[in-house]
Amino acid sequence: MSNIPQAGQPAPTFSTPDQNDHLVSLDDFNGQWIVLYFYPKDDTPGCTTEAQDFTQLNAEFSKLKAKIIGVSPDSIKSHCKFINKHNLSITLLSDPEHQLADSYGAWQLKKFMGKEYMGIVRSTFLISPDKIIAYAWPNVKAKGHAQAVLNKLSELANH
Repeated sequence: MSNIPQAGQPAPTFSTPDQNDHLVSLDDFNGQWIVLYFYPKDDTPGCTTEAQDFTQLNAEFSKLKAKIIGVSPDSIKSHCKFINKHNLSITLLSDPEHQLADSYGAWQLKKFMGKEYMGIVRSTFLISPDKIIAYAWPNVKAKGHAQAVLNKLSELANH
């Protein structure tokens, strides 16, 4: 079982290419909240729902000084297609070697139709402006999740 960072722990650092092949690092977001969410695959039903929901609420997240970042093992090219097809306004990081997913405990043994394999377990981490895990959702259902994250951010950012 992977080691999932818990609330109160420092966020694991990263430096990973986004959909434009620019390196994105934890340190790029000084003074901002980060919603770092891991999803299995571009353009699949649950992942599309989640990405569209985060895109729809992006302005609300921005008001609370939060940046939404999605992470999957898909290629940069795949991310570009996904963003263009669904008009997404969020940053997507390409993690083909799943090092980032591993450091957040999102790369785990999964079961599907009796077969076991390693893959991304849909999970989200709310990282505070001081780079501490403020909240973790280790096993997410896509529908309604973006709103739940926004509600939690609202509660934490305004206290």
